[in-house]
Amino acid sequence: MLLPWILLGVAWLLELLEQLIGAGRWSLAMGPGTPWWTLFTAPFSHGGLGHLLTNSLVFVPLSYLVLIRGFKAYLAVWIGVILLEIPIWLLWPVGSHGLSGVIYGLLGYLLLIGWLERQPLALALSLTALLLYGSALPGLLPWLTPAGVSWIGHASGFAGGVVAALAVSRQQRRSSAKP
Repeated sequence: MLLPWILLGVAWLLELLEQLIGAGRWSLAMGPGTPWWTLFTAPFSHGGLGHLLTNSLVFVPLSYLVLIRGFKAYLAVWIGVILLEIPIWLLWPVGSHGLSGVIYGLLGYLLLIGWLERQPLALALSLTALLLYGSALPGLLPWLTPAGVSWIGHASGFAGGVVAALAVSRQQRRSSAKP
C-alpha cells in the first residue's frame, strides 16, 4: 500500500512550494482565527525542511505498523486525530502543525490496541511500537517538550489514536460476536 508515501509526498510538495514560492512564510497550520479547513492541512504543513524530515522518518514506519491491522485502523487514527484537533483549533492560543500529531496518534493507537485485544499480532505491534518509539512519550508533557514544539498537538494526536484504538477494538468485538 502506497498511502503513507502519498501522504508524505503531499507534505513534501507543500513544504517545497512553501520554501520556493512563499519563502517559508506561507503556512497551512491550524490555530486561532484560521479557517476550519486548516484542520486538514495542518498535518501537511511544517516549520521547515528539518521539521518535515524528522517527522518523515517516524511517520512511514508507524504508518505501516498500523496498516498491518488494516486500512480501517489507519483511517480511524486519522479521523481520531483530526476530530481531537478541533478543541485546539477553537480554544488553544497558538497554532499547531506538522505530522507529529498524526505520529503520536499512530503511536497511541499501537500502544493501546495490544492491551485492548490481547491477540498475538496486536500485542506484537504494541511491543514493537513501545520499544522503537516509546522514547517519544515525554513529548506529551509540556515541561519536557522543547520551546516552540506543540506538546498540545502531540497530546491531542495521541488521544486521537487512543480513541481510534477503542473504536477499532469495539468494532472488532462486535463483528466477531455476530453469528
